[in-house]
Amino acid sequence: MGLFNKIKNVFSKDKEAAKYEEGLTKTRKEFSTELAKLSKKYKNIDDDYFEELENILIMADIGVNTVVKFVDKLKKRAKEENIKDTDTLKEIIVDEMLIMYVDNKVLNTKIKYSEEGPTVILFVGVNGVGKIANRMKNAGKKVILVAGDTFRAGATEQLVEWGKRIDVPVVTTSSKDPSAAVYDGIDTAIKGEYDVVLIDTAGRLQNKVNLMNELSKMNKVIKKVIPDAPHEVLLVVDATTGQNGIQQAKAFKEVTDVSGIILTKLDGSAKGGIVLAIKEEVDIPVKFVGLGEGTDDLEPFDIEKYIYGLFKDL
Repeated sequence: MGLFNKIKNVFSKDKEAAKYEEGLTKTRKEFSTELAKLSKKYKNIDDDYFEELENILIMADIGVNTVVKFVDKLKKRAKEENIKDTDTLKEIIVDEMLIMYVDNKVLNTKIKYSEEGPTVILFVGVNGVGKIANRMKNAGKKVILVAGDTFRAGATEQLVEWGKRIDVPVVTTSSKDPSAAVYDGIDTAIKGEYDVVLIDTAGRLQNKVNLMNELSKMNKVIKKVIPDAPHEVLLVVDATTGQNGIQQAKAFKEVTDVSGIILTKLDGSAKGGIVLAIKEEVDIPVKFVGLGEGTDDLEPFDIEKYIYGLFKDL
C-alpha cells in the first residue's frame, strides 16, 4: 500500500483533516480533475504524458524549477520500478510529493515557545496576527498584542479592533517609532505575566533598507529586555498571490531571519501547490494555513492532512 492510501485510511474520519478537505476544495477540483483526465487520455507513460503533467503541476503553482526536479524523479522511479501505466503512476505522484516535502527531515512546524518568561513573536508581511492571537488565546495562552506598524494608515486601529473582537489587550504608541510600542508591550507582558507577545510590524517591502533598519532596531529593543527573543519571526503570505508570494518570501529571507510562514487564504486559491513551492524554493517551514474567512479558520500546518485534502478524490 502506498503512502497516500495509508493517509486516506487514517484521515477519512478525522475532523481536523476534514477542514483541509473543505479548505482545499478549489485546488483539489482543479488539480485532481486534471490528473484524472490525464490518466484517461494516456493509458501508458510516454514523453507527451510527462510534458502535460508538467503543465498541470505548474498551473497548480508548484513552480517551474520544482516541477522539473519533481518530474525527473518520477521518470527515474518509473524506470527503476518498470511502471508503464498511468494509473499506477498517479499514486506514485502523490507519494513523491509527500516525500519531496518531508525530504527525510523532521520539520519544525510547531511554534517555539519560551520556557522562561513570555514568548515574543514578530510578524512581517500582510495581516495575520489577529487570527494567531485568537488561536493562542483559545488554546489557553495569555496573549498581548503590540501595534508596531506605525507607518501604514489605519494599521493600529485595525489591530485595536481585532483586540476588542477577541478580547485581547493591545499596546499602542503615540510615537511614530514602533520600538516604543515594542518596549512597552514586552514590559507590560513581563509585569502582567503574559505567555505570548505578538508584535505586528510594518513588514512591507517598499524599501528593503528601511525595513531592515526598522526590524534591526526592534530586535535590539527586544533583546535588551529578553536576550533570547524574538523566539519566532513569522512571515504572512497570501496564497492567492501565487508565485509573487514565493518572491516575497525570498526577499524577506534576505532581510530578516524568518523562522516560519503563515499561508493565508489557501481556501480561496485554486493554486494550493504553493505549499510545495515554498518548501522547495525558500526552505522555510509553513507553520499555519488559512482555510476559511472566520477568526478561527487558521490551522497548524500538517503535510499529511494537506496531501489528503489535495488528493482525496483521486
